[in-house]
Amino acid sequence: MPVNYTNRKGQTYTLYRGQTKTGKPRYYFGRMGQSQGEPVTELPPGFTISESVNGVVSLAKDRPSLIQPEEVAAVEAEVKQHPEARRYRIAVKHNWIEIYEQVGPNFDALFSQPQTAFLFDPGLASRLQSEEEHYAHYTPVLRFTLLDPKQRRFGSERMCYLGSIDGWLELHGQTGPVAKLAHALIPTLGTEQFFELW
Repeated sequence: MPVNYTNRKGQTYTLYRGQTKTGKPRYYFGRMGQSQGEPVTELPPGFTISESVNGVVSLAKDRPSLIQPEEVAAVEAEVKQHPEARRYRIAVKHNWIEIYEQVGPNFDALFSQPQTAFLFDPGLASRLQSEEEHYAHYTPVLRFTLLDPKQRRFGSERMCYLGSIDGWLELHGQTGPVAKLAHALIPTLGTEQFFELW
């Protein structure tokens, strides 16, 4: 039976094997009927299935994370306290924790407008929220990187989308335990204060 995986959007992907130009095996996930390789019946040794916050399914090398579960929990707890928590997602990579922000229309803001509230039936708000979550796209905005595994000291960066300095900006003076950094920085997400961090 082929290796299948259904992502958060309800889309099912199958693992296929193809070949590189040099004849080496290449593994990738594709939708049924959209692939030109042969379906794979078991994961190759040393690999695991990975799904990004945007629902992209891939095969990743199975390597242990340097991030401890309590550090992830501390960041998640701070995100849950944010007034717009549902607009944020967390991804844990090998040695960092990234926070992603939803891009696109915010139906919460739309439904909070008194002039538009009467236009919608009561069930429409929840249906639109469900659709929003299904099709939502997220972009990285904040990252905590493990600098010292022994002392558990993290650095922090925020994403900058200005043309001249596209990429991660190191937040000077913002190092230490990730719980402390998360407590200080996550409340600024979605505010003008966030863009003043440098």
